[in-house]
Amino acid sequence: MLPIMLTCCVRNVLSRRLSRLKASQCSLTPTLQYTRRHCSTSSTEDVDLVRTLMQLCVDRYYISPGQTNVDLFRRGMSCRYGPLGMELRRNLLDQWWHAVTRSTVQVFGINTLSSSEDTATDGRGQLRIVESEHVKQILEQQDLSKEQLVQEVRQLLQRSPSMRTNFLQGALEEFVPSLELVNRKLPFGLAETGLCFQPSDGSGCPAELTQTSLVWFCSPRTSSQWLDHWTRQRLKWWRKFALSPSDFSSSDVPKEELEETVSRGVRITYNFPWGQEPLEELWSRGNTELLQTHKGVRSKLQCRDGRKSVPCVVSVTGNMDRGVMAFLSNSLQQVKKEHGKQKLQQRKVLKLHPVLAPVKVALDIGRGATMELRQVCEGLLQEFMEAKISAWPGYLKSLPTVEQLNAKYDEMGVLFTVVISENTLESGLIQVRSRDTTIKETMHISEIKNFLSRYISAADNI
Repeated sequence: MLPIMLTCCVRNVLSRRLSRLKASQCSLTPTLQYTRRHCSTSSTEDVDLVRTLMQLCVDRYYISPGQTNVDLFRRGMSCRYGPLGMELRRNLLDQWWHAVTRSTVQVFGINTLSSSEDTATDGRGQLRIVESEHVKQILEQQDLSKEQLVQEVRQLLQRSPSMRTNFLQGALEEFVPSLELVNRKLPFGLAETGLCFQPSDGSGCPAELTQTSLVWFCSPRTSSQWLDHWTRQRLKWWRKFALSPSDFSSSDVPKEELEETVSRGVRITYNFPWGQEPLEELWSRGNTELLQTHKGVRSKLQCRDGRKSVPCVVSVTGNMDRGVMAFLSNSLQQVKKEHGKQKLQQRKVLKLHPVLAPVKVALDIGRGATMELRQVCEGLLQEFMEAKISAWPGYLKSLPTVEQLNAKYDEMGVLFTVVISENTLESGLIQVRSRDTTIKETMHISEIKNFLSRYISAADNI
């Protein structure tokens, strides 16, 4: 008995059931609609770039194959990630968490649950979960009239838990206990990450997305300054990991697009080949929603700021699935080069930031592989794992040529390739190739772990 989300999918079934009763279609709890942005690519070059990027993501283990899965990823929704895509998303979330919680002392991590009630909307416009068997049982009751059928479904909806579309409500509920933690002093923030549901386009079947949330509580007189502060911090963070930082930008949200409780908004966007898409949204929300959550009891919301005022809320909400796609798009380079007597070739490489790259180093064996060389690779792989340096065991499977091997790792975004050869057994020397420069250099095997650690640390501190 599997849980399902009751959206347009169920409404379609109800429509058919009601038609047999010779009644018009019943209007059930409305769901928010996701406006799908279609590709507005203006040139063949951009179309080819998008196609190349998506195919590379599939071929190099970032996302699983299948047109539906590719479409989800393209739309910035959570999809079936491959091993490298999962690692990239994890690295991105780790960096977001460290940047937000370490940027100021007063940011705390929380973990909230989806609520069966929504104090801000009174339950209207929500996604809810019901068991398919319960829906089936209602629809199979042939003796029910139209009104009885509608009543049964409404009661089922009221009993069913809602699906979370963001983390704001949970943070607002956590404000009072957190206020005691900080001795009732402002400002402070609550951070959370995880999966949320968003209604999709006309299909009516919601999709997941990996969302980040920072809810910042501050004095009303400083809320505008804090919105500016977090806008600068977040834009700087996105650009830090970018190969082309200018593709990330921020802009104020037009007043006509603001919700009733929001006084000002800012969007951080990425310029994809098909147009700009939002990565993070920052809102100055005032204190209306906070008061609604706590039933208007101002006394327990007041802080020690000398004014006995209710704090204002600044929310920062990000879509990390779209962030993953943005960095993959931003890092893809196609470099044309002459290769010996062959024709002009195109080298595709994912120049992901060293901190984000899913694989830092690949281990391979040169010609004349022996059992001793494999043992050296296994020992070196264990050292990397202990140092928390992600490594790819390429020595387990060899490609026909070095050029093919390098092309594969470049497309995977691997920072360095290490080749263990017979010379390693004699002198301890290994060959190290850089993804970004393609330069090969020789170093002692005892130096490689510290070299990688210093390289990644230096890139993180820039």
